[in-house]
Amino acid sequence: MQAVELTGGFADPAPESARAFRQIMTVMAKPGTIETIQGAEPPAPLSKAAGTVLLTLCDPDTGIFLAGDLDIEPIRNWINFHIGAPLVGAAECDFAVGTWSDLAPLNQFKIGTSEYPDRSASLIVESDILENQGAVLQGPGIKDRAALSLPEVAAFQGNHALFPLGLDFYFTCGDRIAALPRTTEVR
Repeated sequence: MQAVELTGGFADPAPESARAFRQIMTVMAKPGTIETIQGAEPPAPLSKAAGTVLLTLCDPDTGIFLAGDLDIEPIRNWINFHIGAPLVGAAECDFAVGTWSDLAPLNQFKIGTSEYPDRSASLIVESDILENQGAVLQGPGIKDRAALSLPEVAAFQGNHALFPLGLDFYFTCGDRIAALPRTTEVR
């Protein structure tokens, strides 16, 4: 292991993970909200925001799938050292991280069951741009309407149609994060 893989975790874990957890829950509860999130300094090309989500929400019982250019030894070692989470295939994962094109097709991820809809995957989509424009969002946590720069619309409409099953999404760009739960209607 290189020094970069041994560093980059929370400097002060208790308050930093609590702050990050609140921010992650805020963006999930209020779709379209964009927060700046800090704490992790993972190896490139994993963004600070995606690394912080993994550090905050994953543990040794959480299967992580690394897609595309993120499936590299420095990132695998960083996850192993800081989280201890197993790296698994797409069909078994609890969290997947990658670009939109690297995470396709979405039907490779578990969407939960009627008895346990919470046993679905959450996808962390590394994005080049994250803005409050583009697709129109409506649903729980949104007063009237919100907007978010999504990579496409049809996939999220199809995901919403599966409710209560489906996937939940986090969008990361540098140190910024937004979320789109399966309850959100996308137009």
